[in-house]
Amino acid sequence: MSSKTINIIIIIIICLVTPSQFCRVSANNKTDDSQKDSTLQIYLLREVTIKDSCLGSQTRNNAFGVPLRLGQVGIIRGNGPEDKLAAKASEIILGQISMPGQEIVIDRRMVLSKLAYNGIPTSKVTLKGAEKITVRQQQQTISSGEFVKLASSFLERNPPAASVCQWNPIRTPKDFVIPKMGKDIRFSPRLVQSSARSQARVEIGVLSGGKRIGVREVTFRLKYNCHKAVTLADIPTGAVISPENVKIEKTVSDYPEPVNWRPPYGLLAKHPLPANTVLRPHMVGPLKSPIIVKRNQNVVIRIQRPGFLVTAIGKTMQEAHAGEYIKVRNADSQRIILVRINEDGTVEPIF
Repeated sequence: MSSKTINIIIIIIICLVTPSQFCRVSANNKTDDSQKDSTLQIYLLREVTIKDSCLGSQTRNNAFGVPLRLGQVGIIRGNGPEDKLAAKASEIILGQISMPGQEIVIDRRMVLSKLAYNGIPTSKVTLKGAEKITVRQQQQTISSGEFVKLASSFLERNPPAASVCQWNPIRTPKDFVIPKMGKDIRFSPRLVQSSARSQARVEIGVLSGGKRIGVREVTFRLKYNCHKAVTLADIPTGAVISPENVKIEKTVSDYPEPVNWRPPYGLLAKHPLPANTVLRPHMVGPLKSPIIVKRNQNVVIRIQRPGFLVTAIGKTMQEAHAGEYIKVRNADSQRIILVRINEDGTVEPIF
């Protein structure tokens, strides 16, 4: 084989092998550059002020708060503006401001731990700037909804009456804005007197640094646990109400049950009552005792006190049952006096 042929073969081999090696070298260099560019550069600010935050959102522990993200407290640089890692890091939540005027301090260890927890290893992160970040709020807004929740929680712990079972807000307050950063914001709810029996008013004082800086009020419509008597069958006029013809059921009412409420057993139906009728006070009445004295009947007027007894004869001016009050004319003096009828038919003067 001639030397010329050998040289041609060597040139062909070089052309076939060298591009592949060059591509592999270029790929390795590109991977190294990509790893270098993928490192996050995070510059932490020393102080951050969050303006006009609304403290009305709910969290899973039933507390209100505003989430604080890494992108709010630092400048994050990645591999270009479209870097997904930098975008992910910006949305990482470092904590939350749960009360107006609260101050949060975040250090580098906390930032790195939050990054690692969200799948960003510390090897890909370079921190610069402050060692600690202080986060404050310049202005807070306590929402109307938050006042309603505070008032509702207060009513749950301090119901206006033992029978109260529901309360629905019917008048809600405006949002409360604290123009400057408050210190140690607290709430002081109390129940205030309402002219309506079926309503409750809760006044919520807003305090900052121990001083009252404002007040809001929430009005609720109340519902009460009560009982009702319902007829089981048709009841004729004059029939006695009993467990056999009336049942007692629980119900919810707009008004509280009378303190002296009891089942209407033993009362009489004043008129026919169909089945499934809810009994009202005007539908039933008490059993009346028989007439004890009649009109123009002679009775004994009896006055008894410790140590003495005085009696006289009188004449009734009307018929009456035991316990009723009527007028009687004294047979001796002819004076007309007011008396009470006793069970035994005697009468006792009312002075």
